[in-house]
Parts: sequence; C-alpha cells; structure tokens
Amino acid sequence: MRKAKACAIVLSVLLLDAAGTGSPVLPAVPRTSGCADQPNALRDLIVSKERQELDALKAGDRKTFADLISDDAVFVDPRGPATKDEVVKSTAELKLHEYSMDDIRFLPISATAGLICYKLTEKATSHGRDMAGQVYVSATWIKRKDQWVCIFSQETPVK
Repeated sequence: MRKAKACAIVLSVLLLDAAGTGSPVLPAVPRTSGCADQPNALRDLIVSKERQELDALKAGDRKTFADLISDDAVFVDPRGPATKDEVVKSTAELKLHEYSMDDIRFLPISATAGLICYKLTEKATSHGRDMAGQVYVSATWIKRKDQWVCIFSQETPVK
C-alpha cells in the first residue's frame, strides 16, 4: 500500500511535468487576485517551510519536525518508502549539525501546493556516528486547514 501511494504521487508529478516544457521547473501558475507576485511568494513560503523542517532537526525539536509532516505523508529514500511515523522514529537519534540547500528549483502545483527540488549538503551525527554527505531532495508541500505540511519527500544520494 505504501508503494502504491508513493508511485501515485510520483506519477502525478511526472504528469504535471509532461504538461509543461519538459523542464523540472514549469511556467508559473496563474496569478491570483490580491498577490501580485504569487509564484515567487509560494516558492519562498515552501522553501521556508523546508528550512523550518531542517532547522527543527538541527535544534533537536522533534515536535516541530513532526508537526510539519502530514499524517499521510510518504517519504522515499534508497531503502524504500516510509510513513510519517517511520521517519519521525528513524530521525530520533539524528542530530543535524550543518546543512545547505543549493540549486533550488520550484514547481507550482496550485495556489496552495508546490514542489521543490534541491541539493542538500549536510553534516550530522546519527547513533553516535558522524556522517556527512549530499542528497538530491524533492518535497511536496500543501496547505491543509491553514497549516502547511509536507506530503511527500524523496532523497537520492549524489554520486
């Protein structure tokens, strides 16, 4: 069931891309009244939410980290798909020391949803072991009941 959800989300993103230019960054969504720079504002908001999630990991604030993730979220990494509970549990021993987000790209999905892709460089400690590395991240954020939450995230190691 988890694999089916992950595949459905990835497929929907791919279909959105097929409707655009073939580029990972689609043309801006139509502007809505009351916000002259809607696409940039949405991009900035979603990037700030992603940073808030990473900053929560850096601060060891598990509650904030968990609150930023939708209960039905799907996360995918080289080990396969995971639920919110599995991700929160697996990061319990993680202490993020430093991170940077580079080459950030944005895909607007609607006025209240968007996808960002970027290269994450991080230094952390997990289960007493120091680690450092880079991954490509894609994350889909959506506004639900006046709260922005991540509903999908995928990490691919940089080779």
